Amino acid sequence: MAQYDPVQGGADTPLGEALKSLGAHWGWFVALGILLVLLGAVATVYVLVATLASVLFVGAFMLVGGIAQLVHAWRMSGWKLVMWWTLIGILYCVAGGLVLYNPVGGAAILTLLLGATLIGIGALRLWIWFQNRSQPGWKWLAFSSIISLIAGVLIAIGWPANSLWILGFLLAIDLLFHGWMLIMLGLTLRNQRQLQTT
Repeated sequence: MAQYDPVQGGADTPLGEALKSLGAHWGWFVALGILLVLLGAVATVYVLVATLASVLFVGAFMLVGGIAQLVHAWRMSGWKLVMWWTLIGILYCVAGGLVLYNPVGGAAILTLLLGATLIGIGALRLWIWFQNRSQPGWKWLAFSSIISLIAGVLIAIGWPANSLWILGFLLAIDLLFHGWMLIMLGLTLRNQRQLQTT
């Protein structure tokens, strides 16, 4: 009987087989991780540029999504459906165009939405925790709720001045953490591969 390995996921499981095949490409994980860490480090130095880059990225996707909505609308039958899908597509295109035209204004709007979202998520989690506070281990939910609320309130208090750096800062943190995760995964796959060959 095969012994379970948390890295391989068990020799006879689909996850174990997938990780075995990925082990041959561990170097790509490490290389991509290093690249993301370097980009994250650059983003921490040039936070304004990272903010504008992330806003332009979102704006471009909104514009492409709007065009796709319009194409989808014009292929549909039924006047009401065409009208609604066309309206949604136009709104996406206008929003994406405005963000691309004025990325600083787009950053301010996205930062405000981020703060409002964190406040909403924190309040919802806190309400869920309050309804289930007698359950063991639910203190962590309360802790994460308070962190989300505090983060959202701090973003809202500092708005709009913080809109020039907050999105870039979050992008930098995400790149750094994701890069280190890929490096650790690649090194784990390499070690596992070396164990299999010995």
